[in-house]
Amino acid sequence: MNYIDVHCHLDGDAYGDISALTEKIRAADVKKIIAVGYDLETSLFSRGLAEKYDFCYFTAGFHPTELKNYSETSLEKISSLASHPKCVAIGEIGLDYHYPDTDKVLQREVFLKQLELAYSLGLPVQIHSRDCAEDMLSLLKENARLLKNGALLHCYSHSTEIALELEKLGLYFSFGGTSTWRGSKKARRTIAALEESRLLTETDSPYLPPESIYGTFPNTPASIPEILKNMADVRGISEEYMAERVWENAHTLFKKL
Repeated sequence: MNYIDVHCHLDGDAYGDISALTEKIRAADVKKIIAVGYDLETSLFSRGLAEKYDFCYFTAGFHPTELKNYSETSLEKISSLASHPKCVAIGEIGLDYHYPDTDKVLQREVFLKQLELAYSLGLPVQIHSRDCAEDMLSLLKENARLLKNGALLHCYSHSTEIALELEKLGLYFSFGGTSTWRGSKKARRTIAALEESRLLTETDSPYLPPESIYGTFPNTPASIPEILKNMADVRGISEEYMAERVWENAHTLFKKL
């Protein structure tokens, strides 16, 4: 089967030998991965991986909790990275209200600027959304025109009802290791409720390991088969059919894959 991880982080020291990691990923039949940037440094690092490994692609963008080094010139640098033939999206961008010192105004401002950048470049976006469901829904509805090139809500964690509202805007949704946990009733309900043409698989590595390796670190893209099997089980279809649909969905959204 052809598996794909549409959202992972391979920067930092979590993995040790990256070459050994890539062999582990290939051994799990994960045919393509998207290494996601969350600031300028990690976007550059992810570009380097994409240039070194044929099955690796990347995104470039500023995560809402990683804005300390953001400046007006940052968008120009992200735009330059996005012109790379293996940069498939602007991301990881969005809103995150989890921490008490959150600057919501700044997060919204930078998020909108990056949505506008993606729109101008003809690229989709990868969206991070935590503890901000109503604001995210309102912002995306108000700026639906900026989503014409496609959008992914990664590691979806809001309600099924909000997912169905966002689905009307044409969004895609990726689910990772948390959707396999025994207590993940909300994620399972959402996976069952969405159109299969909107579903994607991710790991958010090195975080959020699936049930079989719960509590271990780092998680890796080699966990994708377990995540996809759970998705297929929830929907009552074969793993083979689910893998085909996810592969097709990913290539429909990320046209540079």
